[in-house]
Amino acid sequence: MPFSRPTLTQLRAQAAQQLNAELPGADALLRFSNLRVIGDIEAAQACMLYGYLDWIALQCTPFTAQDEYLEAWGALKGVTRKPCAQSSGSLVFTGTDSKIVDIGAAVQRSDGIAYTTTSAGKVAGGSVTVTASAVPDPQGLTGSNGDCAAGTQFTLSNAIAGIDSTGYAATAFLGGADIERNDDYRDRVLYVYQNPPQGGDQSDYVEWALTVPGVTRAWCVGNGYGVGSVVVYFMMDAANVAYDGFPQGTNGCATAETRGPAATGDQLTLANAIYPLRPVTALVYVIAPIPYTISISIRGVEVQYQAAVSDSIDAQLKADGQPGGEVIVSHLWSAVSAVPGVDDFLILSPTQDISLPAGALPVVGSIAWS
Repeated sequence: MPFSRPTLTQLRAQAAQQLNAELPGADALLRFSNLRVIGDIEAAQACMLYGYLDWIALQCTPFTAQDEYLEAWGALKGVTRKPCAQSSGSLVFTGTDSKIVDIGAAVQRSDGIAYTTTSAGKVAGGSVTVTASAVPDPQGLTGSNGDCAAGTQFTLSNAIAGIDSTGYAATAFLGGADIERNDDYRDRVLYVYQNPPQGGDQSDYVEWALTVPGVTRAWCVGNGYGVGSVVVYFMMDAANVAYDGFPQGTNGCATAETRGPAATGDQLTLANAIYPLRPVTALVYVIAPIPYTISISIRGVEVQYQAAVSDSIDAQLKADGQPGGEVIVSHLWSAVSAVPGVDDFLILSPTQDISLPAGALPVVGSIAWS
């Protein structure tokens, strides 16, 4: 049975009783008694020690460990916390023809976030386009804060002769991901403990995909493009939140793979990460799922709860969703009923479970409220 930790009040009472028992004629319960003060101090110290022992117990298993202790459990299985991934995109500056913006030029966003150019460019026709990526802050962080929309203003940190100091983002800056949170990291650590490496089985491909910064969900399908092929679907719910988490790029294989078309964008990043880990004969295709919109009609949900219901349904679809799987209507009912304050409603549609096409992943479409 579980250990019942005594409260501070119980410890104070126990200390007072013990002092009274050991010192006949004394009363450790008097308000201004020195013995009572001593008993309270001892009780507080014991309470602190109980708390420390509780904390130690939490670190003794990966199910409840935190921070560096969780990382120690992960290190036993070779699972490390995913670092920040930095955003990248393209910048446009105007200037005098033939003037050059070099690689490594320091740039600042209008809110002070630092970037650096990753390609050189020469002004032609009055403007120059260069690629750039966010620079980690002194703590090694920037992550998703480096993402921004096309048209965002940027400024050269150091003046370049013949180049106007103010420019703008020609494309959206994407790909930024924050350092992996404890809960997400724990899921990966537990996944490895529960699924020992099998030399390239389905769980191995999922594990390899989830180690890539920004990847939050992954699925593996064998022989998806013929015998000997492996199809890996994946999502980037945080890094690509502007695209509902769907990867941005073209589907395909790793750069070094000669038996299939090369992927681009997010798909290429993941394909290149998996390529050196896979069994040597496997032909791995990295594929972005196809969004499949689920339209829903609900009666009886008051206006003040509708946003929370929409978020709950979205979370349920993400928890259940897998490419080519099913949308289970009873789970939608559970998602709505889980919202505090919603206790009388009716889902008018869908009324039956929905089978998804191959490679399709469910997303919340329009919700009709009545």
